[in-house]
Amino acid sequence: MGARARRRRGLAAALAVIGLLQALAGCAPSSYSLREHRPEVALQWPFSPRPAKVTFERSLTGLARQKSGFGSAMRGIVYGREREDQNAFVLPVAVAVGTDGRVAVADMGRRCVHLYLPATGTYLRLTGPERDALTSPVGVAFDDSLNLHVSDSAGALFTFGPEGSTARVIRTAGSETLQRPTGVAWSPARRLLYVVDTLANRVHAFAPDGSVALSFGERGVAAGQFNFPTHLARSAAGELYVTDALNYRVQIFDEDGTPRGSFGHHGDGSGDLAMPKGLAVDRDGVIYVVDGLFDAVQLFSRRGDYLLTVGRRGVDFGEFWLPSGIFLSDGAELFVCDTYNRRVQVYRITEGYQDASR
Repeated sequence: MGARARRRRGLAAALAVIGLLQALAGCAPSSYSLREHRPEVALQWPFSPRPAKVTFERSLTGLARQKSGFGSAMRGIVYGREREDQNAFVLPVAVAVGTDGRVAVADMGRRCVHLYLPATGTYLRLTGPERDALTSPVGVAFDDSLNLHVSDSAGALFTFGPEGSTARVIRTAGSETLQRPTGVAWSPARRLLYVVDTLANRVHAFAPDGSVALSFGERGVAAGQFNFPTHLARSAAGELYVTDALNYRVQIFDEDGTPRGSFGHHGDGSGDLAMPKGLAVDRDGVIYVVDGLFDAVQLFSRRGDYLLTVGRRGVDFGEFWLPSGIFLSDGAELFVCDTYNRRVQVYRITEGYQDASR
């Protein structure tokens, strides 16, 4: 046999082995888990010995494929380990948790939403239809049926079904074009999806069929007016909290859009607002406001009294670098998008909090 024939046979054998390895690597479906990092020491706010209102739990940096013996090893040989890095968060800006524990993270760096279904260990990267893909995902919210609603600040509202299929893309709110949809929140009581349109200085409420049930807001500084609102949260009591960013305040509304109060002012000290972003409200009525310039989360009472600051500028556990979105789960876990540290930090909230030292 000549040298050329031997080379051809060797190449054919190598291709056959690669094909076999690919088949073996794909025999069993991949199972994923959230990539977690935990501190060696306990972190809490207020600091010990006072009782903790907020306790650090873990940091999430992406999704990890579960190792499962031979198949996992073959995938590593065939594809290399760099594929794992493709599941890491790059610029996480919004997060939401469903009633079954599923987690959605809007990632502007990846132009996608990472969706993790813990019941089956499934990881889906949602990008939308090929011809109408996500461009700038900035807000996420689950409804009662575990549909995922995603705001794209390029001017669209996407809805994905529970298994990740694209159900709908909306670019208008009635007769109004969506200019820069950002914050989103679901109301189980009204069965409405509330969406902030930052450039329009409006909040729209969408019914499950995609029609607009109501809209409120306009440019200004009076109650019910906005100066580039960005984020939105709904409390268990049925109130809507809107980050009125360039008025440096948080406005409170009922679900019909009627103003019910506000708090906040511009400044550079504790209790001031410099770059307010995401917000959440716990069952005690405590309001959590992310401030991107302070690199912290500040806690306020319903009437706006400053209570506590969590975090500071840095890269360690419990520290932030330009944080943005925040979400409080039904299980009293507070998820904070630590955007430029490329992670989501998770905290435990103490409900019914009583500080006997006060």
